[in-house]
Amino acid sequence: MSAPQRPETATATVETGVPGRLDRLPWSPWHWRILIGLGTVWILDGLEVTVVGNLAARLAEPGSGIAISTAQVTTTAAALYVAGACCGALFFGWLTDRLGRKKLFMLTLAVYLAATAVTALSWTAWFFFLCRFFTGFGIGGEYAAINSAIDELIPARVRGRIDLIVNGSFWIGAALGAFASIALLDTSLFATDVGWRLAFGIGVVLGLVILLVRRHVPESPRWLFTHGRRRQAEEIVAEAERIVEEETGKPLPPVEEPPIRVRQRGPVGFVTIARTLVAHYPRRTVLGLALFIGQSFLYNSVTFGYAAILTSFFDVPAGNTGYYFAVIAVGNFLGPLLLGHFFDSIGRKPMIAGTYIGSGVLLFGTAWLFQRGSLDATTMTACWTAVLFLASAGASAAYLTVSEIFPLETRALCIAFFYAVGTAAGGISGPLLFNGLVSSGEVNDATLAFCIGAALMTLAGVVEALIGVKAERRSLESLAAPLSQVGGRT
Repeated sequence: MSAPQRPETATATVETGVPGRLDRLPWSPWHWRILIGLGTVWILDGLEVTVVGNLAARLAEPGSGIAISTAQVTTTAAALYVAGACCGALFFGWLTDRLGRKKLFMLTLAVYLAATAVTALSWTAWFFFLCRFFTGFGIGGEYAAINSAIDELIPARVRGRIDLIVNGSFWIGAALGAFASIALLDTSLFATDVGWRLAFGIGVVLGLVILLVRRHVPESPRWLFTHGRRRQAEEIVAEAERIVEEETGKPLPPVEEPPIRVRQRGPVGFVTIARTLVAHYPRRTVLGLALFIGQSFLYNSVTFGYAAILTSFFDVPAGNTGYYFAVIAVGNFLGPLLLGHFFDSIGRKPMIAGTYIGSGVLLFGTAWLFQRGSLDATTMTACWTAVLFLASAGASAAYLTVSEIFPLETRALCIAFFYAVGTAAGGISGPLLFNGLVSSGEVNDATLAFCIGAALMTLAGVVEALIGVKAERRSLESLAAPLSQVGGRT
């Protein structure tokens, strides 16, 4: 790959066929390398959230080496992690649109690695809270940089299923964290003040491997040509075409998408982005907020608080909660994996609306059974697995939706905006409200928490059914023309 080039001119108008050339590439090992390098961030997030949730009781025990309570871990620390993710998404999302995808997906991973490593050294609650905030800060930045890069490099015909599987890989990390916590909480293997510290080392080791793989992932050619680096964009695409042709052993199909003309422009400011969201795409803005708030409330509540449900209502020992959570995690990953291709074939609107509404209805049913006392730890876990099988596919599609329905120049910050606002509304209030109700030990309070999550998911599904965007198999540029585009397509 050549060295970065200066913009050709500040106001030059150029014609490029980069989008069509990328979208027509057949699937190949080149695409797999991109997914492995970029998509694995959700494994880290799932690992972080699950490990902390399952370690909450151990951290609060005498002799753990840190003065903190279970409630502080599942509420305050959980909310600070999400708050850090919101702040990181906005800050790094802004930088991603300005400085490029590659610089930021390297930087954000480095922030995560440093913060999670230092967490293992915590000795008091305030330091643990600080570390959790900055761990979330790095993970939040990853969302903006990674989602925008993946969507801009993956062919349009498979963008839906790939995005869903990538976002669903959160649950691979969750299962890994659940199983790891079982061993790390075993005091016959690790001392009370050692096991939980080693748990954070898992994320560090995995993150270092990902960092090495990412070094070989290219910058987004779409980002390059809108920032005056057309020649570099063409070189990256030409190299990708050469590699894919060699790896598949077949001539590349013809380019069907016509070229587009773009005028080079400076960085996009917050005013332009706000105008884009409110004035040009108000319905899509409402859609993004509804999808994010619903799934964020549900998922942050469950991932941070399910262990508390098991220990409070079903007397499951703290060291055994990982087994139940691992089952839920597998169901969550199978949802996007098995349903993902339908989002490209049947379409976005029916599948997103169906998975959101379906999960909401199932959760209302779970709440009713729980209120009647008809569930035990096993059947409760089975119910939640069914709920989250659908909800996981829908939640993954929320990230897909906001990453493909707004202009290229604003993509990273739009992802960050919806993640931050939706997560602040659902992800911070969710753990605080959900765990506050569950911690009371009252069945009525826990039932109310379930019903709130069910109502938000159902409402988001209705919004999708009414104003969702039919984005399946369409190029990003046809869904939302770049702000720098001149006229129509050539």
